Amino acid sequence: MTQFPVGGASGVSRRPIQIGDRAARVLASELARHGGPKTGLLVGAAAGSATLAAAIDALLPDDRLTIVATSGASAAAGAVAALREHVERQGRWVSDRTRVVESLTEAEPADVVILAEPLAGGADDARTVLAGLTKLVTTGGVLTVVVPATRLPSGAADEVERQAALYGVGSDLVLRNVPPVRVHRLRHTPAHHAAAHNLLPALRPSSVPLTRGMHIDSNGVAAAGIALGLAALAKAARPKSKLWLVPALAAAPVAAFFRDPQRDVPEDASAVVAASDGKVLGVERLHDKRFGDIEFLRIAVFLSVLDVHVNRAPVAGKVVDYFVEDGGYAAAMKPEAEHNVAAYTLLETAHGPVAVVQRTGLIARRIVQRAPVGSLLAKGERFGLIRFGSRTDVYLPADKATPAVAPGDRVVGGSTVIATWL
Repeated sequence: MTQFPVGGASGVSRRPIQIGDRAARVLASELARHGGPKTGLLVGAAAGSATLAAAIDALLPDDRLTIVATSGASAAAGAVAALREHVERQGRWVSDRTRVVESLTEAEPADVVILAEPLAGGADDARTVLAGLTKLVTTGGVLTVVVPATRLPSGAADEVERQAALYGVGSDLVLRNVPPVRVHRLRHTPAHHAAAHNLLPALRPSSVPLTRGMHIDSNGVAAAGIALGLAALAKAARPKSKLWLVPALAAAPVAAFFRDPQRDVPEDASAVVAASDGKVLGVERLHDKRFGDIEFLRIAVFLSVLDVHVNRAPVAGKVVDYFVEDGGYAAAMKPEAEHNVAAYTLLETAHGPVAVVQRTGLIARRIVQRAPVGSLLAKGERFGLIRFGSRTDVYLPADKATPAVAPGDRVVGGSTVIATWL
């Protein structure tokens, strides 16, 4: 791990933050998910740091990476020399695609700009640093910054949160760091929806890996933790009672409900994939004025309590709208579920508007949506989940898509082709 002072960007020295391997991978995730060709700018990374290693690992043959040792006026000569020596030691393949400069004035605008130093200090200092870095982001590009997850008495985290509310296209909490940090991705200028086709699904550090192919969503970790906590309290309150076994035994199935398996997403550009696991309830053509005046092909899928409830983007696109409509909690497999509480995510794509609707059910009472307006989603990328039995609807322009499933078919989120573009 490499240590940076909290507030290193503003010159305020406080308790050191360690950027470990997991936090470094999250910082470099926008580089890693971009299929290229792309340009990256890494600011404040030291030679041999985990962040520098993660950025180098994300490089593809046509990519270019610029490294600046500091976000200040200029770096110490020794730090620059150490960076250059480190890059040379990586071999010609890396050195041919990587350039080390002494200051930001020598850097050119890049598609992805990463501030490797944790940002802290006062709000004015943070605003100055962010403004300087924003000028080095190309149109539609992303600026990635990291702040302590545990708020220190400074305004930097508040300033980043303010900008994230306006320009944020993703935020990840990395608990497995010392101390925990939050990584924000900011897009100050709009991106074109076509850029989503060049992306891979984003890394989700909130998922806890169990095996190479199976993760548990953070909601499941929290729910299992609550169940085990209740078991401990029950055991302490009534040591001779077996009542504690009820929440203790419930922890495993509750966690299993939030399982988040890895999925192989079809590479066929004409394929539209299922937004969730489950059983196809209906395939129909209809009009919905909320999404436009055109006719839509709607494919509805019911999720039982035994299905994986992580939701995935059926197509690559840009999130242009998100809203929630109030309603009831009818059983999701019944027609009355049409009027249940639902979250609507509208995507702009090369084929026109596409909507994904997350509907609650009889038991489901909470919808999680993690894709802010302005963010780009790759096909098959996780963007949220629904707790317990529920339903997802995918709306596609009817004159541009043909269904590939029928009512009663079983589908697998992110893998099963439910329709094809004409």
